[in-house]
Order: sequence, then structure tokens, then C-alpha cells
Amino acid sequence: MLQIRVLLSLLCCVPLLACAPEPDTKTPETATATQPIQYRDVEWTDLMPEDDLQALLNPPQDIMDIPDGSEMDQISGQISNAIAQASDSRYQQALTSTRVVEAMNDQLIRIPGFIVPIDFDDKQMTTRFFLVPYFGACIHVPPPPPNQILLVDYPKGIKVDELYDPFHISGRLKTSMFQHEMATSAYLLEAADVQLYVEEVPQD
Repeated sequence: MLQIRVLLSLLCCVPLLACAPEPDTKTPETATATQPIQYRDVEWTDLMPEDDLQALLNPPQDIMDIPDGSEMDQISGQISNAIAQASDSRYQQALTSTRVVEAMNDQLIRIPGFIVPIDFDDKQMTTRFFLVPYFGACIHVPPPPPNQILLVDYPKGIKVDELYDPFHISGRLKTSMFQHEMATSAYLLEAADVQLYVEEVPQD
């Protein structure tokens, strides 16, 4: 079941997540070289209202009954039809939810994800892009819910050679809706730093 597996990978996102330290009260305007800005590490599920999360964790039975490897499992349009016909309307709402966690507004965060370019400058650097929790979202597989997509504004620009490379993005998060032909995002991240993701190894 392609879409179910995608959603479950969205909800787990384990390889890209780390424990979150407490946020610092310093802002980019007041931080100094000796007092660097502290960004709070967040998980993708932190951006999703709890009832949306629970709805996605408990899909209706007729969706779960689609056999793995079946023709229906392999054709996204048929899966979409199955979802549309599902008896659990709360599940359908969660799949397209634009609801946000208001407490996340104006927070300094760092979050891992995959880049989906939208705009480029004259040097072919991407200056605006979607950040999504799993590879292929919005391109090869259906997009996640809007509250699991960030529009990232990064005027400095970044050269993205491989879309399957994960990145860590640091910046100020805003609750702001953006609609694009590829997807709709419910959050805006004003990026201050973009780095290739490096998995942190826990200390013994």
C-alpha cells in the first residue's frame, strides 16, 4: 500500500530526527559571535495537531485491507479513489490538513528533510523550495499533508545536485499558507543556514 507506507514513513521519519534541546531566547538580531543562535531541533510530527496525527495513525480498515503488491497498491490513482471512498472522513481531512500548531509560530528551529526546488536564481541556485519529510514527495509520490510541508525562503541560494540528499535547515518558522501547482504548504521557514544532513551518533 504505497500511500499508507509513505504516510507511515512520514510519521516515523526516525533516521532524520534527533532529540530537541531547549530553545535559546536569543534572536538572529541579538546574537553575537560569542553567543551563537541556538535553534531548537524539531520533529515533523511537532508541526501536526495531535488529532490529525492520531487520525493518520489509525487509517480506516478499507484502506488497510489493500493487499501489498496488488494492482490497486501499485496505482496511485486507485489508492486515491479508495481514500476518497473511505468511511472515515476524519482520516481524509488529516490527509489534506492545513491546520498548524500555533505555538510553533515565530520559533527558531532546525529540521531535517528533503528539498523540492521551486525557484532558481540566474546562477541556477535554488532560493525557494519545499522541504518535505521523505524523499520523492511532490515528485514521485503524492505530497504529504500541507502541515507536513515547509516553504523555505533562502535568498542566499543553494546548489542541489541530488534530490535524494537530506538537509538540515535552520531558521525562523512562520505559520503561513502557500499554494503551488506541486503542493500546498502550511508553514514558511525563513532559512538562515542550510547544511547536508549528517546523522548524529549517540554518545555512549
